[in-house]
Amino acid sequence: MSPTPQVAHVDPAALLLRRFVALYQQLDHGQLHRLGEVYHPQISFIDPLHRVEGLPALTHYFDGLYRRLKQCRVQIHDQLVQGDQAALYWTMEFNHPSLNHGDTVRLEGHSHLKFGALIHYHRDYFDAGQMLYEQLPLLGSVIRRVKLRVAP
Repeated sequence: MSPTPQVAHVDPAALLLRRFVALYQQLDHGQLHRLGEVYHPQISFIDPLHRVEGLPALTHYFDGLYRRLKQCRVQIHDQLVQGDQAALYWTMEFNHPSLNHGDTVRLEGHSHLKFGALIHYHRDYFDAGQMLYEQLPLLGSVIRRVKLRVAP
């Protein structure tokens, strides 16, 4: 009698997070049609600058963000998963013609995700000043000086 082959259990949460990470590592303006592969149609997306409800609104929001980027790379460093939630810690590097003279901007942040079969809640946490305001020619130098004065 032959032994019964063991079927490996695939954790749906782990599979969804793998798809999410893979998508974000490839995400650019031409890949926005793929957001529905990981996001629920009623996704709630929040970042320090906006709150967006629903997949069409999220796609529109990302369309505006990615349209002017020369490049954007996201590297996920760590993942903490508990049940139907995850925290992902990441570094984003991007080039935007209006920020940092078009040179690369590096941003550290993390995302809180809640999911079932698809992600229905995504909240990003990052320093909006570091991402945006510090990269503007005049305002950036003022903000950096203020940060140096306040820092311990």
